[in-house]
Amino acid sequence: MKNSTRGSVDPFIVMDVMESARQLEASGRRVIHMEVGQPSTSAPKAALETLGRTMSIDPMGYTVALGLPSLRRKIAELYDQWYGISLNPDRVVITSGSSAAFLLSFTSLFDSGDKVGIGAPGYPSYRQILKSLGLCPVDIQTAPENRYQPVSSDLNGRDLAGLLVASPANPTGTMLSKEALSDLMTTCQSMNAAFISDEIYHGIEYEKKAVTALEISDMCYVINSFSKFFSMTGWRIGWMVVPEDHVRRIERLAQNMFICAPHVSQIAALAALDCPQELDANLEVYRENRDLMLSGLPAAGFDTIAPPDGAFYIYADVSKMTDDSLQFARDILNEAGVAVTPGLDFDPSRGAKTLRFSYARSTEDIKEGLERLKNFMQARGYLF
Repeated sequence: MKNSTRGSVDPFIVMDVMESARQLEASGRRVIHMEVGQPSTSAPKAALETLGRTMSIDPMGYTVALGLPSLRRKIAELYDQWYGISLNPDRVVITSGSSAAFLLSFTSLFDSGDKVGIGAPGYPSYRQILKSLGLCPVDIQTAPENRYQPVSSDLNGRDLAGLLVASPANPTGTMLSKEALSDLMTTCQSMNAAFISDEIYHGIEYEKKAVTALEISDMCYVINSFSKFFSMTGWRIGWMVVPEDHVRRIERLAQNMFICAPHVSQIAALAALDCPQELDANLEVYRENRDLMLSGLPAAGFDTIAPPDGAFYIYADVSKMTDDSLQFARDILNEAGVAVTPGLDFDPSRGAKTLRFSYARSTEDIKEGLERLKNFMQARGYLF
């Protein structure tokens, strides 16, 4: 049977690492998971309790395509609480995770063949979703001196229909200042290029609050999710904020592509928004884990890193040890029992010399993982 060229996308390597780790665990090995950006905590307790009560009285049929009005209103209130922004709830669209929001954004804003800029290193699925839609991802090679974030000069001479940025970023955890974000948005406007801001790690910041693109302009698409700060990865529930004159456009696409986001997940998400104490407690675990990683990774020989402002990742240059991060990650998994992600997932050009470490798991796991990494590096002769 004939296949489409659009289906010829690269694998999401971290998912392959997860499967390899699962196979090791099935054989009886204990694996420390530093590969995947998944909190070890569950959805907030009140969300689970609310859902349990609601499921006993509600058949959980379709919701309207844009999502439960009560959830959209509550998310608009969140923007006031976090950023002091008065947001019209009509601009909020509930989606099946951030992945659905990317699909809706790309299909709403771009035509086949359009070029869309993405920072490298960056979340690998940006590139693959764009490819599968017949769009052309353009990797913008970000610089360490810019903390692996794009800057406006990186866009010079590029014929882009749009730019997607993430702050805090995956895999680096670095953030854009309000000035840097504003410069990028202004440059895109001058190029008549759409601007998409991936803000799914907002709420997970350590020294200062992340800036939302909505603080600068309403002429952008903002994407967020309940997966990270709200610890609801498998619930597949997210949202996007779009300009008012784009809402009906997105609604038509959502009706046809998804009908609606999962009703049960919307109910749980609504309750999760009222659990700040539990969520802030999770953040303190990430903060402690981050401190452990920032001291433990250099002690284990991974000393060239991008210190993260947010999220729960550390991106390390391992060029002194290898030019094959894929095999190096396999060796670490098989010999040390620690799952980490090869940089090739995030940067096809330079990722063979980098690794990403996630510290989203329990503090005890992080401590054990760091000790295993140190022992591995000593056995390999990288530490003396």
